[in-house]
Amino acid sequence: MNYLRLLLLCCGVLFSFAAQAQSKITGVALDSVTHEPLAFASVFLANTTLGATTTEKGEFEFPRVPKGTYDIVGSYVGYRLGKQTITVESTPLKLTINLAPTGNQLGEVVVRPEPNKPEQYRQFATLFLGGSTFSEQCHISNPDDVRVMLDDSTQELTARTKEFLQIDNDALGYRLKYYGLYFAYDKEAGSITYYGQPVFEEMKPRDEGQRRLWAANRLAAYTGSFMHFLRCVYTNRLEAGSFLTQQVKVMPNPRYERAQQQREALLAAGAAGAYSPAEKDSLRRWSREAPELATLYSEPRPIDSLRRMKPNGRTYLRYTGELQVAHFGEAPDPRFKQPMNTLGYSRTPFPPLRQVSRLQLTDGEAEIQADGSLRNPLAVAIGGYWGFEKIGEFLPYDYVPTGMPAPARAPAARPVRRR
Repeated sequence: MNYLRLLLLCCGVLFSFAAQAQSKITGVALDSVTHEPLAFASVFLANTTLGATTTEKGEFEFPRVPKGTYDIVGSYVGYRLGKQTITVESTPLKLTINLAPTGNQLGEVVVRPEPNKPEQYRQFATLFLGGSTFSEQCHISNPDDVRVMLDDSTQELTARTKEFLQIDNDALGYRLKYYGLYFAYDKEAGSITYYGQPVFEEMKPRDEGQRRLWAANRLAAYTGSFMHFLRCVYTNRLEAGSFLTQQVKVMPNPRYERAQQQREALLAAGAAGAYSPAEKDSLRRWSREAPELATLYSEPRPIDSLRRMKPNGRTYLRYTGELQVAHFGEAPDPRFKQPMNTLGYSRTPFPPLRQVSRLQLTDGEAEIQADGSLRNPLAVAIGGYWGFEKIGEFLPYDYVPTGMPAPARAPAARPVRRR
């Protein structure tokens, strides 16, 4: 299973609480060397639509910010990004964001990067934006601001930006500025990693029809998404959100190493001649051996086997092995060509419309926040359908859905007998 690392009902209940637990953020953006205020700098809360421009005195204000942990980022031409991690509680916050100038030192030689190779840039754009219907309507408007490189020895494709990468999502009506982007594609492992500090801007619809279309598309992107799932875990409403969680046990395949040895030996011996039908059949059979075997436990997992709540109220995604998550009631995107993972046998038939994903914890547990974000986005690797959905379905964490469809019920988890 290949994974995508990154670095969602009844949300009326969740966000009625969030709307009450808000606070105010004020502050000033300064030059870190001269301590002079930076007028008209951009300040934003990463992964949200919350942004502000500083006054002539370098001051900024966010009057209502929901409770949670955020990266607050300052950006100014000719300066490096200034970033702080903050936790918003009931008490107002007053901050100072220091930005370091990037001006050339006396005698410094500036090396201009070579232009991107077209084939490498196209590969990056395809992998980063994704291949879904919504991804097809995403456009990078400043391609010259991203530097794409391919390591000849490892074949790892990486991309970075000096300031930000701008993506216009014409399907969802967002302009996304991805500051400090780091992207890496490991071809051998089949994994993609990307992170940074993105901010969302609402695009202006040309008419009422486009406004309604964007609202419908945003709801479609949200329903069944990873953010939707995390919000349902946080509020213990997986069944209401039409989610089914199952445990997957992964173990090494004892036949894999032997099959690889036999395959390599036959390939080496027959390099100068044709293979017999029996040898061709053996090569096909050996090449199909996977390095790992996965066993799916079809019974739904109870919430206390997925979620751990500490006495201080902090909530964690925590489980053993891997987790398979199915969302019911929505067909997969027509551009998703992979076979959907099986759900195993069930006495109660599963709904036919579903999207199936896999989760793997990289740090033992991952803290979930009320808005459906992870405190450490790299603490979870995702595969299956969620690995297919990328920037085309990317929503801000302050997105609030309206008009959620009625849940397509999944089989309820059975009580766990304690011994």
